[in-house]
Amino acid sequence: MEALQHLTFFEPEQSLHEGAVFIDTGISAGFPSTTEDIVGEKISLDDTLVRNKDTTFYAKVRGQSMINAGLNHDDLLVIDRSLEPADKKIAVCYIDGEFTVKRLRVQKNEIWLQPENPDYPIINITEDNDFMIWGIVTNVIKKV
Repeated sequence: MEALQHLTFFEPEQSLHEGAVFIDTGISAGFPSTTEDIVGEKISLDDTLVRNKDTTFYAKVRGQSMINAGLNHDDLLVIDRSLEPADKKIAVCYIDGEFTVKRLRVQKNEIWLQPENPDYPIINITEDNDFMIWGIVTNVIKKV
């Protein structure tokens, strides 16, 4: 079995900050927009990215097994523990004493953890594994 990547977990904090300015007109990736087109309002990323504050956690990705799904080392995941696991969802799982993030493959009574990097093996979950689906990834925050 692959060496499972470790995740560092964080809980969302209740923020008294009003949020950052949100530019609803969009930012041009073509020709520049004039500053007259920019009208901003306040937006909170917690309010935008977190549906269920009591069951949501953040975790940083460690490793490269999910790079083809756009999850890179040190990306910050938003994980909701209240969501139902389903086939093809990206999930944070606890397996044999470690946490990992993988795509769920569920067929009939079988579960596989599918990496999104061909250099990593698919993990077939059996009765011998200490296994739990810990939460479903809803968003990823990247640094550029």
